[in-house]
Amino acid sequence: MRAVHVTRLDGPKAVRIVDLPEPEPGDGQVLIDVHAAGVSFPDVLLTRGLYQIKPELPFVPGSEVAGVVRSAAEGTGFAPGDRVAAFPAFGGFAERVAVDARLVFPLPGRLSFEAGAALPMNYLTVHFALSRRGGLRADETVLVHGAAGGVGTAAVQYARALGARVIAVVSSEAKGEVARRAGAHDVVPVDGFRQAVAELTGGRGADLVVDPVGGDRFTDSLRSLAPEGRLLVIGFTGGEIPTVKVNRLLLNNIAVIGVSWGGFWLPRPAYLREQWAELTPHLEAGRLDPLLGASYDLAGTAEALAELDERRALGKVVVRVR
Repeated sequence: MRAVHVTRLDGPKAVRIVDLPEPEPGDGQVLIDVHAAGVSFPDVLLTRGLYQIKPELPFVPGSEVAGVVRSAAEGTGFAPGDRVAAFPAFGGFAERVAVDARLVFPLPGRLSFEAGAALPMNYLTVHFALSRRGGLRADETVLVHGAAGGVGTAAVQYARALGARVIAVVSSEAKGEVARRAGAHDVVPVDGFRQAVAELTGGRGADLVVDPVGGDRFTDSLRSLAPEGRLLVIGFTGGEIPTVKVNRLLLNNIAVIGVSWGGFWLPRPAYLREQWAELTPHLEAGRLDPLLGASYDLAGTAEALAELDERRALGKVVVRVR
């Protein structure tokens, strides 16, 4: 089968298309014919050896896929021909992948394989962030940074699906249009976003800030919080890991909350099926519908990774495998 190989840690340009033996599914696994694979920022970090998980070279990246079940172990609940999405963690940029059945999910018929491949990483992360860690309520206001990216658009859609008001922060008008398509009620530029949020909320601020970016906007994000507001730390695509003076938290009764979806579910993999069950009604009703950006064939995986690396992505980048 064709697959993408990382053979050296030189970034996206170093990935290669190779022929590999097909995977042999083990007990409790599902073998999937991959139709599409989602591209995520951890995939970029893996090509440089900068992710917290460091697989031995060479390896096949690709953490999220959608496709058709080829075979399934007895008792998994899946059968050949089932349309599924899955979170293999590795091995997704290939024509076939074997996945623990606990990390495989029924794909609603209204969703394409490309949309299905855009779901696992971002939407399960956002569900964990907003519902479990952030405790988002329907009457609250959510500020979303990086609102045109994969995590950002998922956060906009899920917050709106829960009945919250959403303010999106973007770095260009093109990205603002993506955030509006995702369902943001208001869109503000990253330059001066703190003042814009104050004006939009009558000086009160946002109840919840979703921050997958980090960097130099972190302090103004804290200052944008309403009393008892929460800032969710999801990642650092901006590069710099910010610090916080904890007196700010004390004075305004605000909180900074870490969001490590992987750290939570790895000891309890059954949790992912619980998440999927909660998201499914929103998926079937169209309240959650991934905004797809550029798509590439398997041979274009290096360019797909580079698009995220260079922060050019508008919506979710996917790789079409077949």
